[in-house]
Amino acid sequence: MLNFKLVSRILGTIAFTEAFLLFGCTVMAFCYQEDDLVPFIKSTFVALAAALLLRFLGRGAQNIMTRRDGYVVVSMSWVIFSLVGMFPYLFSDQIQGVANAFFETMSGFTSTGATIMDNIDQCPHALLFWRSLTQWVGGLGIVLFTIALLPGITMGSVSLFAAQCTGPLQGKLQPRIASTTKWILAVYFLLTIACTLALFFVGGMNFYDSVNHAFTCIGTGGFSTHQDSIIFFQSPAIEYILIVFMFLAGTNYNLLYFFGLRGKFKRLFQDTEFRWYTFIFLSASLICALSLYFDNGMDAESAWRTSAFQIITLYTSTGFCSHDYNLWAPKLMPILFLVMFIGASSGSSAGGFKTIRLAMLAKLAKNEMKKILHPNAVIPLRVSGQVISTPVKITLIAFSTLFLGTFFVGWVALMFCGLPFEEAAGCSISCLSNVGPSFASLGPIYSWSSISDGAKWICSALMFVGRLELLSVYIICTRNFWKRQ
Repeated sequence: MLNFKLVSRILGTIAFTEAFLLFGCTVMAFCYQEDDLVPFIKSTFVALAAALLLRFLGRGAQNIMTRRDGYVVVSMSWVIFSLVGMFPYLFSDQIQGVANAFFETMSGFTSTGATIMDNIDQCPHALLFWRSLTQWVGGLGIVLFTIALLPGITMGSVSLFAAQCTGPLQGKLQPRIASTTKWILAVYFLLTIACTLALFFVGGMNFYDSVNHAFTCIGTGGFSTHQDSIIFFQSPAIEYILIVFMFLAGTNYNLLYFFGLRGKFKRLFQDTEFRWYTFIFLSASLICALSLYFDNGMDAESAWRTSAFQIITLYTSTGFCSHDYNLWAPKLMPILFLVMFIGASSGSSAGGFKTIRLAMLAKLAKNEMKKILHPNAVIPLRVSGQVISTPVKITLIAFSTLFLGTFFVGWVALMFCGLPFEEAAGCSISCLSNVGPSFASLGPIYSWSSISDGAKWICSALMFVGRLELLSVYIICTRNFWKRQ
């Protein structure tokens, strides 16, 4: 049976984390002396009230946490963070309507990057920082942050870690989950600091923009402090810096830990997913660059930089914009759609289907074709030297079915909300893969403010289930999940 008191207690602790983050933005609003100070004060009190209520409901909870409790905590943490996190937008009147505010906040915490805001350049500094902070916190995971930073709730950290981590395979870094998450956070912080310094000293951004864009780059979210996104800066140096850090942010953090902090260089290049990830990025970028060079008349350097930037920003589900790819040749649209669909590496902050699953399906198909020729042969499925068990293969097929099914249901639902065929498809995969930009009128240089409130709620739901890898959400909607045994 679900331990409601323990779930409430942990959610209360997580809500206190959000109150602390809102208080930090309140201090920033005070320093800038802009008109968002009172909205942040009110929002902080709302977060504190929610935290105190949940902690009160969880008083006397037994410190015994099951995997079932972990799935509920992880799912509800995103809902609570998004519900509370939308109040700064509502109280400041920068966003009108609950559907719009919830969409913007869910897009932030799920590191999707789709926005309904049309006045970003006129927004107060603290409010824009809050947008960036939601993506930085949500990029690696609200619960993962809480496990590492608040040891008092780690009695169920194994269950929370299992429910939170993305991808079918998770390697162990340390025997203790708290140590593991702290090492992952160390990599996350170091990447953020390095990206900030590179944008500030090499790219020439001011410090405020550097911090914000580092947050949304490493969180693979894509929110910008300017309506025109990266186009605003007109800087090749900034684009190259972001290409490098988006690529790193889309790499499995286990590999980055072993590569960067323990010097195990061979492990990086022996990893099947990393080789596929690199190959897909380079090949897709090269194809698009050749098209831009021959069809659009760009010079070689600009064609490569533009294509590499847009491919990696879609592939890692970051969603920055350095060029309107709607102006590219129509033959390139399937490539952009596919990299949006696939997504970068498991164990990273990126969304999407994940490259490791594509590699596993390809190897599984290859093995099945071999078995047609040799029916009695025993051909194990190996990934990075690891034999994949039958339960993992079954889960892979189940996830693939759910992912495709959710995409098609979202596609049809959005068409019923009035979106055209192409836009509905792009919108569905963009939200499910947590990418942000879509196609046509929802492309990289446009906001999503034109879609109906019903479509925004559907998109918010797609972002939510996509960020939590579907199974973590769908499992709590089953009858068996709520049975006593």
